Amino acid sequence: MRADDVSPWGTLVFEVMSQQTPIPRVQPIWERWMRLWPTPADFAAASPAEALVEWAHLGYPSRALRLRDCAQVIVREWGGEVPDSYEALLALPGIGPYTASALASFQFHERIPVLDTNIRRVFARICDGVEFARRSTPSRSEFAAAIQWLPKDGAECAVWNVAIMEFGALVCTQRSPKCAGCPMRTNCAWAGAGFPPAEVRPRGQAWKGTDRQARGRVMAALRRSPEGISIDEAVAAARLKGADPEQAPRVIEALIRDGLVAEEVATRHITLPRE
Repeated sequence: MRADDVSPWGTLVFEVMSQQTPIPRVQPIWERWMRLWPTPADFAAASPAEALVEWAHLGYPSRALRLRDCAQVIVREWGGEVPDSYEALLALPGIGPYTASALASFQFHERIPVLDTNIRRVFARICDGVEFARRSTPSRSEFAAAIQWLPKDGAECAVWNVAIMEFGALVCTQRSPKCAGCPMRTNCAWAGAGFPPAEVRPRGQAWKGTDRQARGRVMAALRRSPEGISIDEAVAAARLKGADPEQAPRVIEALIRDGLVAEEVATRHITLPRE
């Protein structure tokens, strides 16, 4: 969460959880997580299996393991306190430029832009006259240009970043922007150019029938059975109607390779990792 009464650790956890995941799904899991592990030291002592169970249905469960790695580094190298600069945050495991800038701005009031999807879309339309940002990730020039829009005071920057995020989420939306009543319309380069449509439109990631769906089914089965399940049970869980028959074995092999499950070869079982 980005409220003043939330700790830097709480904000870090929230930002990691909400990557590619709708906030309504994140909220109850984040609240339980913070009751269980209110500090980095608390979570650093948790097992990988505990982290994966509590990650529940958020998706991309490798984020839970990277967050545990992050907590352990914070304890080992920062005395259990989340570091307070963008560069130090960026050096933590599993923390990318967006999360580092969000923490630096919202928690520590560093003068830095937070370039999430909504903010990038607003700047692309108002400044560049295009419907969507041209790159999937911010370039150095995009970051430098965004800095020029920031207030001088770091605390005001945090308010600014949240305000532009909300503007993008509620007014300058991806699919149905409310251009007719937009207070920025007279200053918007995209409006001035006649709202030219993007040649390539952003698309959501597919889910049904994909390896991601099959992986999620195996992880859900393991969360229900912390003692483990047989390989045959895992294959049955991963098997999707009409899917390639090689998908289920491929998915299980990938989960083992990624460290999200542990294999007990002698018993032909898999479990959530314990160490």
